[in-house]
Amino acid sequence: MGRLDGKAAVICGAGQTPGETLGNGRAMALLFAREGAKVLCVDRVGERAAETARMTADEGGAAEWLEADISKAEGAAAAVAAAREKFGALDVLVNNVGIGGGDAPAHLVEEQAFDRILSVNLKGAWLTSKAAIPVMREQGGGAIVNISSLASIAGGIQVAYEVSKAAMNRLTTSVAQSNAKYGIRCNAVLPGLMDTPMAVDGIARATGQTPQAVREARSARVPLGGKMGTAWDTAYAALFLACDESRFVTGVLLPVDGGMSSRIG
Repeated sequence: MGRLDGKAAVICGAGQTPGETLGNGRAMALLFAREGAKVLCVDRVGERAAETARMTADEGGAAEWLEADISKAEGAAAAVAAAREKFGALDVLVNNVGIGGGDAPAHLVEEQAFDRILSVNLKGAWLTSKAAIPVMREQGGGAIVNISSLASIAGGIQVAYEVSKAAMNRLTTSVAQSNAKYGIRCNAVLPGLMDTPMAVDGIARATGQTPQAVREARSARVPLGGKMGTAWDTAYAALFLACDESRFVTGVLLPVDGGMSSRIG
C-alpha cells in the first residue's frame, strides 16, 4: 500500500459504459486511491465520473470528479486546472479515453466515424498532455500514462481505432523524449483482449450476440490460460508506470495481453 502516497492524479475516461464488469478507468481510479493518490475522475458523462468518485470515496479514498470533453482544448485545460485547484498539484496524468463506434476496414469506414475516433482517441490524449506538461515541468517532474491497445500493432477490421492507437504509441515516445530532461516520464499500456464493458458488452450489442458468447470467443484466443484479462490487469500496469518504482522507465509501450503480441504467424 502507499505506492502513490501524496500524489495527485487525473484519470481521463474514469467513468465507464454500462456493463457487467469493471472498466479500465474505474479500476485505475479505485486502485490509485487505494495506493494513496488523490484522484480526479474526468469523463465526458458527468454521472459516470461521479459514480466512480463515489465508489472511490466509499472505500475511504480521496476522489473528486469533473465533467469534461477532453477532445476539446477547453475540456483538457479544465481537467488540469481542476487538479491544481483541488489538489494543488498534478503528478500523474492517465489518458484512458477511447471510442470505436462506427469503425470498419479502410475501404468501408465512413469519413465522419474516422474523424471522430481520431479526434477522441488521439487528439484528446495530445490535448491533455499539452495542458499537463507545462505544469509538470514547473513542478520538476510527473508521469503520463497512455492507455493504448494491442490493436495499435495488430488487427485489420477497425482501421480508425487501430491508427489512433498506433499514433498514441508514437505520441508516447515523442512526449517521453522531449520531456525527459524535465523529469517527466511518459509510457503506454497496450491492453489485449480484456473483459470490460466497452469491449464485451459493446461487441455484444453491435453483433447481436450474448455477452457470454462474446466473452467465451475472446477468451479462447488468449494464449495465457485461455482467458481474457480484466480491468485490474490494466490498472496494475498503469500503477507501476505512474509510481516511483518506474522512475527510470520512460518511452515504453507495455503489452498487457496474455501473450498475444508475442505470437508470430
